[in-house]
Amino acid sequence: MSPATTPARPLIAVPARFAATTSALRYAAEVNARALIEAVWRAGGEPASIHPAPGDVAGRLARFDGVLLPGGGDLAPHRYGATDTHDSVYDVDDVQDDFDLELARQALHLGLPLLAVCRGLQVVNVALGGTLEQDMGGPEREHRHVVHPVAILEGSLTARATGEEKVEASCYHHQRIDRTGTGLTVTARAADGTVEGLERPGSAGWFTAVQWHPEDTAHEDPAQQGLFDALVRAAARERH
Repeated sequence: MSPATTPARPLIAVPARFAATTSALRYAAEVNARALIEAVWRAGGEPASIHPAPGDVAGRLARFDGVLLPGGGDLAPHRYGATDTHDSVYDVDDVQDDFDLELARQALHLGLPLLAVCRGLQVVNVALGGTLEQDMGGPEREHRHVVHPVAILEGSLTARATGEEKVEASCYHHQRIDRTGTGLTVTARAADGTVEGLERPGSAGWFTAVQWHPEDTAHEDPAQQGLFDALVRAAARERH
């Protein structure tokens, strides 16, 4: 097949993350993890970072075939009804929170294929009325720099995407789901009971969320790459 007739890659929106400093760019920047972008590219998608800005989020999503909601800093606790803030909460940004929450609501409403990762899972949960545990209990209990087994619900979209009912998950989080949002079902858990996966049965489009970072090991673990492959396949169906 000649380049002129090669089908266009499905366009995947990836909200940028604000960074205070980046060595290559000298000043504050908007970034996405290279491993995340490369996982989408390997899957056959065209990843496109989008600027977190208020406005017509639904209209901006109209040109995209799918959405990847990535990891990042913590959501402001008031977003899920908390009246105080734990000392461990970090990198809160109101603009980022506003944009991510609206993006999650609109992607689900529009039925756009959506994969949510780490903070992304927490954003979807809060967008649908759920709550978070602000801190899991310090270094002895948190899931930072941890690779551990996660059990996946048989028959779930996550199980189909990974091809497994147990995976080794690379995690970096100190918060976790407390109360699940409306319509969400837990599809994966760690051995300590931490919610590691969420889905929304009956959702208008393909959607799954994982608390871990599949991009960390996707280059060498087909189960983790499978999540990005499934997103791009769903986006390709949306495109056509």
